[in-house]
Amino acid sequence: MNHPVTDTHLFYIFLALLLSYLTGSFPSAEIAGRRHETNIREQGSGNPGTFNVLRLLGWKSAIAVFAADTVKGCLPVVIYAKPLFGFYETDIALTLQILIGSIAILGHCYPLFGAKTGGKGVTTLGGVLLGVYPAVLPFCITVFAVSVIKTRYASLGSILASASLPIFLLLLPSFWSLQEPSLPLLVFSLLIPWFIIFTHRSNIVHIRNGTENKVNTADILKKKGAD
Repeated sequence: MNHPVTDTHLFYIFLALLLSYLTGSFPSAEIAGRRHETNIREQGSGNPGTFNVLRLLGWKSAIAVFAADTVKGCLPVVIYAKPLFGFYETDIALTLQILIGSIAILGHCYPLFGAKTGGKGVTTLGGVLLGVYPAVLPFCITVFAVSVIKTRYASLGSILASASLPIFLLLLPSFWSLQEPSLPLLVFSLLIPWFIIFTHRSNIVHIRNGTENKVNTADILKKKGAD
């Protein structure tokens, strides 16, 4: 049974949102770069994300950054949001859970620590989905992988994977015995691709101009000794 809303509950919401932003702001790629005396923002694509770390530092550092950025999205929706389901009706709690996850993504893209801009938000988005509807992740990852294999553009794969999210959320329950996604999650899935497109706006320009960095397996394998 839900308890009457109190000032304590409201304070907890504020605290959860603040903690989510701070968690999202954790500079995992920059820390990996400093460990190897490499400025991630001044080399490669300049983006503090998994693929730039992969290009510059090798697969071990990339896996560590990928894991950290995933946790930055998953931790808030699983841990910080959990008490809200005891405070509010389910629909309200789910809405707040999605809001908390969105703030974590925002923190990753516009962090408190370091530079004014962070990563593109894709891996942290994956962490949010892992926490709220994990069944959709393998399908979005497949879209990403096929896109990268076909085009060698990680940025395009990220955009297409995020765009596929609402489609899979609507289709999956019809083919498997899965719970229907909540309305807040569906709304989120319709809005987040536009945000991902926004964070990749410079990549879109580079793709159009033919100057976008491509995923080069040979170069990545050469970096394996960097770890």
